[in-house]
Amino acid sequence: MTRAFDKVQKDSNRIIIFDTTLRDGEQSPGCSMNLEEKLKMAMMLDDLGVDVIEAGFPVASPGDFEAVNEIAKIVKNATVCGLSRAKKSDIEASGQAIKPAASRRIHTFIGTSPIHMRYQLQMPPEEVLNAVVESVSFSRNFTDDVEWSAMDATRTEDDFLCQCVEAAIKAGACTINIPDTVGYSVPSEYGAQIAMLFARVPNIDQAIISTHCHNDLGLAVANSLSGVQNGARQIECTINGIGERAGNAALEEIAMTLRTRSDNLPYTHNIDTTKIVKISRTLSTITGFSVQPNKAIVGANAFAHASGIHQDGVLKHAQTYEIMTPESVGLNESKLVLAKHSGRAAFKNKLQELGFDLGKNAFQDAFARFKNLADKKKEIFEDDIIALVEDEVIRENETVRFVSLQIVAGTTGPQTAELCLEIDGEEKCTKVEGNGPVDAIFKAIREIVPHEGARLQLYQVHAVTGGTDAQAEVTVRLEEGGKTVNGQGADSDTLVASARAYIHALNKLLLKRESLNPQTASDALAP
Repeated sequence: MTRAFDKVQKDSNRIIIFDTTLRDGEQSPGCSMNLEEKLKMAMMLDDLGVDVIEAGFPVASPGDFEAVNEIAKIVKNATVCGLSRAKKSDIEASGQAIKPAASRRIHTFIGTSPIHMRYQLQMPPEEVLNAVVESVSFSRNFTDDVEWSAMDATRTEDDFLCQCVEAAIKAGACTINIPDTVGYSVPSEYGAQIAMLFARVPNIDQAIISTHCHNDLGLAVANSLSGVQNGARQIECTINGIGERAGNAALEEIAMTLRTRSDNLPYTHNIDTTKIVKISRTLSTITGFSVQPNKAIVGANAFAHASGIHQDGVLKHAQTYEIMTPESVGLNESKLVLAKHSGRAAFKNKLQELGFDLGKNAFQDAFARFKNLADKKKEIFEDDIIALVEDEVIRENETVRFVSLQIVAGTTGPQTAELCLEIDGEEKCTKVEGNGPVDAIFKAIREIVPHEGARLQLYQVHAVTGGTDAQAEVTVRLEEGGKTVNGQGADSDTLVASARAYIHALNKLLLKRESLNPQTASDALAP
């Protein structure tokens, strides 16, 4: 009996949370992560309390195999899962990658809808059914915990879907996933499909039924919950709802809906909801995908009240306009946190409250930047400190380091950037003209560290907090040879944040090149 099956057997209302941020989520254009970032997210997901971490698609690349294998070594509580097509080579790769895990799962899939079988697979139904049995049976050579997915299940004919599900369970699958792969279904329809399987598949009680809903019509969470109401006991989801196209069901929305509406949805899960905001922000920092302000649960406005009527109600009693508390998702209601007269002890205490544990050098650097920020801003909020510290943390061990920047801008021109960087311990400076200050900065970086093969794909700026003195958080995306890297930078000066973000992306590009051909930074980034 698998760990997940055992949990559901003990509590029929227990929901298994299957997180696929590191697999389906990472497939989002621009959301790719390096090994260090994947390991960081895996540890946070384990700490959050997810039951299953789908760590990647091991056969996809050596890097994906390594990431799944390394995650399997460090995860302590969650089951580590590798995705595989219905091919022996895929399944073998997953079996080897997840081998170090204390609890491991292979997730194998094949398309079952007429459109997938005809155009993508070019296989008749009987061959697909054989592939289901063979892939599940072969997966059992590596682990007893096998999950099988009917890709594009919501556009699959009922009779054939029932045949495949029954055969997969008979072959040894203990979790059956019914994906709304293209986000086509609506809640009543999706729930009815799950109910149909329970009514027609004779051995359905021998497996957990899972949902995996995409958000193309904005219904991923609603469909997932409808599936649960009709018997599903696993939900596949991602942090911030990232994923292919419009994304997946958002873990934070699933967890808080089940917690807030337990009167209507009497189901339990193992998620520590007080850690939701921190992992949401971490993922946003890593990927460069900012969370929209009005995003449910984790958006900047989720617990903000602008209307005078709402403000009056909240001041009298929070529940007049808040159906959950900020603390329940890991937010602190305190706004003004620290000021320019605060010392190291107060700053260190606040970092600990926010969950940061910095080394001595990183702490000193962060404190110095905090003091500089405090001299510029009237008010310093927790979001300011989070942005500042995360910006400091991602700069540790960088080969190319920001030193200083002076800008001349305005209508008369020319706009110039005078930039100094430290490369392999040596300081290099240049002064460059550009078509505006940002263009001048990026040209200056390219002059000091040539990298003509890299193309700027994204330049994005948003304010961390309100006000004209708010810190700017900048995301830069560079592309080279089909591979993309994201860089982030934060500073009260938007142009300094822009330089920091570009340099962060450049260091990631350096790491990618060095992994192929170890050499010095200046050589690795030569054109």
